[in-house]
Formats: sequence, structure tokens, C-alpha cells
Amino acid sequence: MNRGRNVLATELRSCCKDPMTGFFRDGYCRYGQEDLGLHTVCARMTEEFLIFSKARGNDLSTPVPEFGFPGLQPGQCWCLCVLRWKEAFEAGVAPPVCLEACHVSVLEFVDLEDLQANAITPSC
Repeated sequence: MNRGRNVLATELRSCCKDPMTGFFRDGYCRYGQEDLGLHTVCARMTEEFLIFSKARGNDLSTPVPEFGFPGLQPGQCWCLCVLRWKEAFEAGVAPPVCLEACHVSVLEFVDLEDLQANAITPSC
């Protein structure tokens, strides 16, 4: 199954399967018409970012069992909304990204150079 391209113009790789991430909960940071948040940035969580996101009204660290959400811990990878990552980047608290697992559509909102400056190796 073709899941699209990443920001490096190669085949999109899986972001994380433990916990299972992606809008479609298939491990890939891709989107469809139903995904109004554009969950296309594969990022490794940091304590700083989790605090930032919670302060902005999106608590990613507290489990929500009724939606199958385990709550995230620093070090885990997750598909973030591209505008949340951009907001965190502009605030100086963006979590590092896995370029091979960020959907190419991210480049409509974020410069590749900014992503590369925040890239991690090895990827998630």
C-alpha cells in the first residue's frame, strides 16, 4: 500500500507502532479528508513539548482509555498536527522530528530547513 512520500521525497516510513500512532492508527503520519488537524509530523516527545501542548489545551500525557489513547511519555514518537509543531517551533520548544516519517504535505506549512535543524537520527 502506498502511503505517500515524506519530506525527503522518498517513501513515507512508519512513525511508531508502540504506541500506535497516526490519525488512522496505522503507525503512519498521513492524512485524509477526516483529519482536520493534519497529523503529519512524526516527532519524539520531550517533557518540554508535552508541558507546552498541555498548556495550549492538548494534553498528550494523560491517558484517555475510552479513545484508546495511552498517554505519551518523553522519548515516545507520535504523529503531531503540523500547526502544533510549527507553534512549538516558533516558541522554541519543538520536539525533534523523524524526517523519513513526516508526510510531504508538512512542507506546505514548515520549511524543510527548520525540520532538518530539528531532525533526529536514528529515526523513531
